[in-house]
Amino acid sequence: MKSQLTFTPEVLTCCTLYNLCDYYYLTLLVIYEHLNILAMFCYNFHSAHPKYIAVFNLAFADVCGSTALVPKLLDTFLFSRQLISYNQCLASLFFIFLFLTMQSFNLTILSYDRLVAICCPLRYHMMVTYRSMFQLTGAAWAFAVFLVLLAVSLITRLSFCRSLVINSYFCDHGPLFRLAAPCSDVVPNIVMSYLNPCIVLYFPMVFIISSYICITHALFTITLPQDRVRAVKTCTSHLILVAIFYLPINFTFLLHPIIPTNARIINLSLTSVLPPMLNPIIYVLKTEEFKESAKKLLCKRGAQRAVAPVQST
Repeated sequence: MKSQLTFTPEVLTCCTLYNLCDYYYLTLLVIYEHLNILAMFCYNFHSAHPKYIAVFNLAFADVCGSTALVPKLLDTFLFSRQLISYNQCLASLFFIFLFLTMQSFNLTILSYDRLVAICCPLRYHMMVTYRSMFQLTGAAWAFAVFLVLLAVSLITRLSFCRSLVINSYFCDHGPLFRLAAPCSDVVPNIVMSYLNPCIVLYFPMVFIISSYICITHALFTITLPQDRVRAVKTCTSHLILVAIFYLPINFTFLLHPIIPTNARIINLSLTSVLPPMLNPIIYVLKTEEFKESAKKLLCKRGAQRAVAPVQST
């Protein structure tokens, strides 16, 4: 069997529905935004709050997720190179789903931070520490690697004897293992296709919704209106991020049997680029600590440029 896979022709139809150059520039914007956030975090690490470890991981996952998906996507659309080797397909599948999983887990960790901050304010600095955040993010990375690696390893046992056309614009897990359905036992893969969304999407959503139910109950116990408004403002950014990440992707998973292929591809492509683009704008740039860090960094660079001509003379 030739280890070559070709993408479905439907993706060429999707190319006419939105400009690929716009998608490319959006990706560059995502990378530029998050590299600045990562630079500010590293510059201001010693004075940063422990919760920004999760913000740093979210930015890192956004950057890596975009760079894992876009190069082959551009190669497919710009140069019409629809062939991809079997090993490259598995590697692409691993990294795309790894960073997608980490985006979900980081949003869950940030909801835990908000839960402790509002429901247990007196114990917040005891529960949300550098050590606890490193442990949470480290455990999330380890579990994400295990989960995605298990799904990929189950695909390596399959034999492909008929069509080698993937019904997606990238090496997606479901369309890939379904190619082997006529000639291999795909029951373990089907189990993983139901188990992974539950672990990566639905369980985190249940935790986030439960957290905000507790937060809402705690808000009613706050007597001063200004304190209540301040507490609500700290949650709005996270809620917006949760909505723009989970709603489109859950819509695709839940309505997969009835929505057209092109609609599914467009929805997934927007899900892969819009949340990473909006994350820094909504969450980070509305945070006072990062605003101050950005001002200090820009002032420092401006001072260095002003002093440089004097030093050269």
